[in-house]
Amino acid sequence: MRHEGIQPDLVTYNTLLSTCASRKLGDEAEMVFKTMNEGGVLPDINTYRYLVETFGKLGRLDKVGELLREMEEEGNLPEVTSYNVLLEAYADSGSIKEAVGVFRQMQAAGCVPNASTYSILLNLYGGHGRYDEVRDLFLEMKVSNIHPDAATYNILIQVFGEGGYFKEVVTLFHDMAEENVEPNMETYEGLMYACGKGGLHEDAKRILLHMNEKGIVPSSKAYTAVIEAYGQAALYEEALVAFNTMNEVGSKPIVETYNSLIHAFAKGGLYKEFEAIIMRMGELGVPRNRDSFNGVIEGYRQGGQFEDAMKAYVEMEKARCDPDERTLEAILSVYCFAGLADESEQQFEEIKELGILPSVMCYCMMLAVHGKNDRLDRAYDLLDEMLSTKASNIHQVMGQMIRGDFDDESNWQMVEYVLDKLNSEGCGLGMRFYNTLLEALWWLGQKERAAKVLNEATKRGLFPELFRINKFVWSVNVHRMWPGGACTAISVWLKNMQGRVDDGEDLPQLASVVVVRGHMERSSITRDFPVAKAAYSLLKDSVSSSFCFPGWNKGRIVCQKSQLKRILSSTESSSEEHNSDAVINISNSPLPFVETGTSRSDVKRRRHESAGIETGFRTRIELTTSTA
Repeated sequence: MRHEGIQPDLVTYNTLLSTCASRKLGDEAEMVFKTMNEGGVLPDINTYRYLVETFGKLGRLDKVGELLREMEEEGNLPEVTSYNVLLEAYADSGSIKEAVGVFRQMQAAGCVPNASTYSILLNLYGGHGRYDEVRDLFLEMKVSNIHPDAATYNILIQVFGEGGYFKEVVTLFHDMAEENVEPNMETYEGLMYACGKGGLHEDAKRILLHMNEKGIVPSSKAYTAVIEAYGQAALYEEALVAFNTMNEVGSKPIVETYNSLIHAFAKGGLYKEFEAIIMRMGELGVPRNRDSFNGVIEGYRQGGQFEDAMKAYVEMEKARCDPDERTLEAILSVYCFAGLADESEQQFEEIKELGILPSVMCYCMMLAVHGKNDRLDRAYDLLDEMLSTKASNIHQVMGQMIRGDFDDESNWQMVEYVLDKLNSEGCGLGMRFYNTLLEALWWLGQKERAAKVLNEATKRGLFPELFRINKFVWSVNVHRMWPGGACTAISVWLKNMQGRVDDGEDLPQLASVVVVRGHMERSSITRDFPVAKAAYSLLKDSVSSSFCFPGWNKGRIVCQKSQLKRILSSTESSSEEHNSDAVINISNSPLPFVETGTSRSDVKRRRHESAGIETGFRTRIELTTSTA
């Protein structure tokens, strides 16, 4: 062009610079800009925008800042896009201070931020867990009459969803409707993700209905999250209906969809149900992944099928699915459920040998299994180990709580802080965490602390089906709990009933403890479920033989009104009163491994009396050499 004597103009140079920007050609961009100046062609706003974009992509942020200042000095005010390029570059590098500096610089220069500007900062704050700043900035955006678009809301939904503020995500959806911002599929997937992790099944159902009314076919990810939300609430039939519906509307299930169903059934020990899901995956050629096997192992454990759990672990290795930390934790829980202290200890050490700090849940399982097996010295060593762990404040706080250091309301806030932090991970982790913690507390005779922890769990939306009261039935649903948690819940339930009776309330026709849900409710093998064994032993041997499995439903342990009135009556005999107090009177026993002047046999007897479990209760499994 120049050889032909045609002089390049502003359009020519800007075209070349736009190419440099798209291809990240920094040296070439500088050459073009220099040639442009030497040729007397004055740059315009687009010239600087392309230069800023080029050097922003290359991470040469000092050069970008220099260009912006040059524009401001020449009175050629940079447009918002140029500032956004620098802002995004700082955000990508995680430089909050510098990004905020650019934001305030553009405001001082009179350049009005747009929705993209705020979106960049909102995402940056959210990625660093600075949720208060996210809220303040979003409010500033709305006060400044900068209307958020769908992209802005999607960022907020993602930020708060990943941060564990699940209900706040649903509030954002309502805010979108008020602002007349049309959601897109990314919005719906983010909403459903939050509902799934938080167990917000009612909100998930409403959002799904909203999509249907709009004629929008939910994606596989959206349906998977709906199934997860139902599963977190133990609504098994609704989860299956959602799964079948997605097939009907042409939204193809993915492996995560099947895994959501597997984990839903696993929490209740409904191994027949998840076996059917596994079979269906095989028929359709959907390969199982690590998450699938983890759910299967945990489900067999919850259902008391310990050998099948170990077989699933062997099958997992044959399928070349490398176990992760959760897998190793699940195997540890199998040994602990079975009461096998030696095998549990070996698995615990194996986790350590892999360079993994065992989670609080692993420590709690070990405390429980050693407590059940009268290995109190080892339990004390593990508690000391938790307290001395420098790598995790959570280990230290939970160890101190178990020991009783946070019993006063004045310092219980430290425990609440840790529980809130864990709650952000969603219901799945929360349910496992509280189950293991309750297991440790119960078997160490810390009933009052266990009741307090159970209360914290229900405050955070875990075990929403736990207590039900109506005119005819008072029930406690422990089918997704572990034995220690189930015994804690039943003790609290009986204590509450005692209080209602003392206040003059009439008793219901039936008191019911739900230990199994699903097709197993009418199965004779219900009693093999660990949670069923623990609940039945607690009620029958420590409260009254009037509690029994009815013929019409083997998934419940019930007591009729007449017998219940006798159990809870204040005029019952002294011996019955003693048995009732063993469960209803919720108090802590002195930690057995810090008592002095007490024989081991006395400590063991006292601990089991405090826990309300028969002393001889212990489940064993036979493992083949290959399985071991």
